[in-house]
Amino acid sequence: MIAVKSRLDTWLGRFTMYRLILWVLGILAAYSMILNVLGWLTFGLPQMLVHLMLCVGLTYASSRLLALVFRTRPHSESSLITGLLLYFLFWPSFAATDIAGVALACVLASVSKYALAFRGRHIFNPAAAGAFITGLTGLNIATWWAATPAMLWLLVPGVLAVLYRTRKMLMAAVFLVVATGIVFTELLGRGMTVGQALWQPLAQRPLLFFVGFMLTEPLTLPPRRWQQLGLAAVVGVVFAVPYNLGFVANSPELALLLGNLLAFFLGQRGRVELTFKGSRQLTPDSRELRFEPKRPVRFAAGQFMELNLPHRRSDGKGRRRVFSITSAPGAPEVTFGVGTAGPLSAAKKALLSLEPGDKVTATSVGGDFLLPRDPGRPVLLIAAGIGVTPFLSHLASESRPRDIVLLYLAESRDELAACGQLEASGARVIARLADGSTPPAFMHDAGTGRIDARRLGELVPDIPEREVYVSGSPASVDSLRAAARGAGARKVRVDSFAGY
Repeated sequence: MIAVKSRLDTWLGRFTMYRLILWVLGILAAYSMILNVLGWLTFGLPQMLVHLMLCVGLTYASSRLLALVFRTRPHSESSLITGLLLYFLFWPSFAATDIAGVALACVLASVSKYALAFRGRHIFNPAAAGAFITGLTGLNIATWWAATPAMLWLLVPGVLAVLYRTRKMLMAAVFLVVATGIVFTELLGRGMTVGQALWQPLAQRPLLFFVGFMLTEPLTLPPRRWQQLGLAAVVGVVFAVPYNLGFVANSPELALLLGNLLAFFLGQRGRVELTFKGSRQLTPDSRELRFEPKRPVRFAAGQFMELNLPHRRSDGKGRRRVFSITSAPGAPEVTFGVGTAGPLSAAKKALLSLEPGDKVTATSVGGDFLLPRDPGRPVLLIAAGIGVTPFLSHLASESRPRDIVLLYLAESRDELAACGQLEASGARVIARLADGSTPPAFMHDAGTGRIDARRLGELVPDIPEREVYVSGSPASVDSLRAAARGAGARKVRVDSFAGY
């Protein structure tokens, strides 16, 4: 199972989140037209084709036009995703008012990224904002027709792929349990059977489409997992409980917008602007880059930041990348550890080619790879290669003594990063170097053998008393997590670098 999971992680890691969602939505759009030809949908193929071209074309065009007006670089994948979402939200039709309503929703979705924003960061999901405001005008109302039983054959695997890739399975489960439970109870009260009351919310209401492509959008989520789970529960209630306030009634788009507003107040409000100051070599295959933020950045040791890295020659891997922060919270500069071994994506090439004074922006800060609040709680940190980067922030931020053991796996002595910082931290450091080279004197040499459960138990006999943190590539993390579990670890947190 570990090998299968590693292969799946590696394959999905080749897609950025935006590219994966774009592919899944594109396939679903094609599938919907096949269903229409087969008679499972009754919109009419000409209506569906025109509707698709209107949604995608107008959203894309308005997004690029607004980018010119505001002198920013448009995010093409984002605008295409918004257009495809609107394709599934509004009913395909040739009626003049319906077409006008869809066109308005497309333009409003693009405008919302600039008009409903704070310090360069949009607050609301663009597709939901465009659909909701259009509904207030009376021109058209979102019907969320993707919630059709025939769509489930591809919708379910598509949603699962997206949720697995973005690591939002638990958040989605909380939303589905809350929303489905409320609707299920309501339908039972109306006289439906148990089977009907379960089938109807999942097959004929847009819960799956909503949670897979809209609720879990990273830019409109709070930074911590417990906050995301709480948000999922709140949105699930607002989504499922019927209400009518006169000018608005319950709808998926309104539930999402309320959730977006709540998330805005929980996270880093506004875009983070960073000025590049310089870099230093960590190892032959990694560098540490230093940035000065325009405003103080709120983060905790072990969290990540997503950088927006526009570049002219796209390689299809997107322009946003997640990097672990290596500096301590409150430091005047924010630093990142970046792997430089090839092949490099176009976005990473753009990052590594920065000159002092160049500016970049960060779109989000988040993550739950945090040490226990109780400094008396002993921990074991296991780093595979570049996976040491979040631990550098942990060690830099520890103001009170903590019992820390760091197991560092690297190819050679040259690939050990920040040895001076590791020695000064006071942590007990164990190095396993694959080429058999000798680690620095302050490190314990673990030899060249594979780190399995038995070997890990020998190196850290008190592992059952320690909280374990594992960081590295997906394959390394899966193997080392299994080893930690086998050695008796009760709690294992992971932070895998999946090529996001």
